Formats: sequence, structure tokens, C-alpha cells
Amino acid sequence: MAESTPRNWAAADQYLADTLVGEDPALAAALTAQRAAGLPDIEVAPVGGKLLNLIARMSGARRVLEIGTLGGYSTIWLARAVGEDGQVVSIEAEPDNAAVARASIDAAGVGDRVAIRIGRAADVLPTLDGSPPFDLVFIDADKESNTVYLDWAARLGRSGTVIVLDNIGREGEIVNADTDDPRVVGTREGLQMLGEDPRFDATALQTIGIKGWDGVALALVL
Repeated sequence: MAESTPRNWAAADQYLADTLVGEDPALAAALTAQRAAGLPDIEVAPVGGKLLNLIARMSGARRVLEIGTLGGYSTIWLARAVGEDGQVVSIEAEPDNAAVARASIDAAGVGDRVAIRIGRAADVLPTLDGSPPFDLVFIDADKESNTVYLDWAARLGRSGTVIVLDNIGREGEIVNADTDDPRVVGTREGLQMLGEDPRFDATALQTIGIKGWDGVALALVL
């Protein structure tokens, strides 16, 4: 039996990606551009990107809101899922990141279905009020603002909107109620909101793999 170590987690993750995701030139190019631009290596893993794509397709999502564009890797996965008549609105705080993402998304052939809004998500989200409801919301930005993003996800969604909240594992620190790490505090507050706010029905899964010990929460807007 293989030993449970970060090295073996990554190897197993790579095996799953090779087996179930395969090579994808457009996604590989997006990651190459992201690395060349010096953006942080914090995008979703390949199996995570495929999961987002499948969730969007299984839920029939045509309008997707993404909070946290980074280099556009997950955006491409989501844009492929919504189809030619769908739309992804992705919010990115850093203009330089948005420029890298825009180029990669366009190169992947899905630029016509992606709108990137530049600015702090807490400032951009209110400007979307009054637009048609989103079918799926993917939250992958600063963890300190998780409750703000979840509140807006419910307000901009509808009954049946799917919410995916990334990076909820925090290397297991989520069990530490005395933590002073703002990312862990924000994660705990987001999870507590999903458990207590009557607008949501949610669960969460721990994950291990290329991204270490982490996890994802899935919620349905009631």
C-alpha cells in the first residue's frame, strides 16, 4: 500500500489527470502564459477544472459567475461548459492578471462568451445586481471575503443556483477555532454561513493532491 505523503498525493493526482483529463493544448498554453507572467501557482488542479466543467454541464448552467480569474485557467473550463450561447462573467482584482487571462481565454477560442470585470469583487458584485440570475457561481478569491461573496452569490442567483467555494481545507487548520490566520478565519466564517444561512443547503469535501490538503464546498441556493 502506498504511503500517504504529499509526494504520493501529487502522483495520484497526476495519474487521475492523465487518465481522465488528458492533454489539452489550450489549457497548457494558459498555464504557460500564467507562469511566464509570474502569477502565483494557485489555479485549480486539472481534475478540479474538469470537475467545474462537469458540474456546470450537469446543472445545465448557461450563466456562470466566477470570482477570481487569475490567469483564466478555470475560466476556460467554465466557458467551454456553458456552450456557444452561454456567458461567464469573471471578476479579477488585478489588471495585469486580467490581461494575461484575456489573452489565454481568447486563444482558447471562448473569448466571445467571457466578460472579465476588473476591480475588487466586493465593489464589482453590486454592479451586477439586476442582471439575469446566474446558474452557477465559482468562488476562488481572497478567503477573508468569503461571506461577502456567498451573500452576493445568493442575491445574484436563483433557487437552484449551484455555488462552488474553493480552498476550504486550509491544510486542516479549519478545525482551529483560535487561529489568527485571516484566510482560515474567512474560510471558517464562510463554512459557518453555509451551514446556518437558510438560503443555502451545502456540504464539503476534503481533498488531497497536487494542491496539498485542501477541499471544496458545494451549495445549492434554496
